[in-house]
Amino acid sequence: MSTDAAVTTDLEEILRAQQVATRAAGLPSAQIRRERIQRVVDLLVANHKDLTEAINEDFGGRIPAYSVMNDVLGSMVSLKHVRDSLEEWMIRSPRATGAMQDQLGATAYVSYQPKGSIGIIGTWNAPLFTLLSPLACALGAGNRAVLKPSEIVPNTAAVLAEAARRTLDPLEVAVVTGGPEVADLLTSLPFDHLVFTGSTTVGKLVMANAAKNLVPVTLELGGKSPSVLGRSADISSAASRLAIAKSTNAGQLCVSPDLIYVPRENTEAFIDAFTDQFTGLFPTIADNEDMVSIVSDRHLARIEGYIADAAERGARIITVPDEELSADTRRRPLRIVVDPPTDAQIMKEEIFGPAVVILPYDELDSVVADINSRPKPLALYYFGTDLDEKESVLERTVSGGVTINDAMSHPGLSDAPFGGVGASGIGHYHGREGFLEFSHARTVFEAAQHDPRGEWGMLPPYGEGFEQMMLAQVTP
Repeated sequence: MSTDAAVTTDLEEILRAQQVATRAAGLPSAQIRRERIQRVVDLLVANHKDLTEAINEDFGGRIPAYSVMNDVLGSMVSLKHVRDSLEEWMIRSPRATGAMQDQLGATAYVSYQPKGSIGIIGTWNAPLFTLLSPLACALGAGNRAVLKPSEIVPNTAAVLAEAARRTLDPLEVAVVTGGPEVADLLTSLPFDHLVFTGSTTVGKLVMANAAKNLVPVTLELGGKSPSVLGRSADISSAASRLAIAKSTNAGQLCVSPDLIYVPRENTEAFIDAFTDQFTGLFPTIADNEDMVSIVSDRHLARIEGYIADAAERGARIITVPDEELSADTRRRPLRIVVDPPTDAQIMKEEIFGPAVVILPYDELDSVVADINSRPKPLALYYFGTDLDEKESVLERTVSGGVTINDAMSHPGLSDAPFGGVGASGIGHYHGREGFLEFSHARTVFEAAQHDPRGEWGMLPPYGEGFEQMMLAQVTP
């Protein structure tokens, strides 16, 4: 049997076994759901050292303490929030039946059923969080799941798979490893829902595969998340917040700010403040373990290609801190690209690394127009104290989420949905909305004992008054 055939058989068997177990067990109680979530929490507690060391090895430099904060604790916050909230979310939602039915004693409600087995494909930049945070909502909704870690972080994938084998019941949560061919096979199977985190290009392929079996999808993608500095913004504070955001994971986050729109008269002051703030965080790069490495040579070459293309087209490039690039490491300083032409690659592609574009502007209307000319971003950031201007930006733009006077804060909220819109994603997880994402909302109507429709002349053979009765209700 070929490797591909073996993988296909294994995945099909895992899914089939989970679906059989779902039918046999029936609706899982709140206690069972909490126990399943707790086992995942226990996995993280027992294996966090091995997992974060594996992430460090895969990146070629990402200190375990950062991975504990970003991936281990980030996942645990999601898991614990769902664990502690799901009983309230499971309560049936009563609905009105209409005046006549209410009077007769009919009732209606919506119950929330598990969909079944959820396939979750994570990404490399947050290799635990992008698997376990959506898993929290999937388990809270009563589902089972199959997780597929990114092949770009093979050591992390192997450690997670082994930890899952020791800790979790594969009928509840299974972990499969492998490359793009495994992801292609997984997304072609008749799961009850699919979750994918990654690029828009691959997201389209996932959606096409899912369509073969009419499987609903949650796609967490990306895009060029913009930051808008209003004229009322505190330049120093905005520079500090954006320097922190842009340095986080070396910019390798789907909500990392790509474009910063700055009033033209404040551009140089902002660049100076931004440079000072970033250098304060990272006075050196190549020998600085606090700076996360670019995950692979291929990704490094992609980012360097964007910088070289912008420079060739006449953009000003500022390196922060200003040090020689080292061939011995994939750690890189921040490159600030000032006002590149619109046809530069860095203006069209998501950066996903330590580079950012500064765009001077004269009128806010032109900023809104430029944002709206692009695919809808996953995140938008506004800095300023002008309430009318803030509301104008919020009302005239569309994005997955927004943070005001900071960057990358809203995705960390456990009790609010995180997700994209348009090219930046479909659907969401976190909070009650995540529970609903992985639930089937089932309407149940319980009829009254007495059915008066015949007495009211609403059943065949229709009398002369039936039409008049209907027409009398056609009112404005």
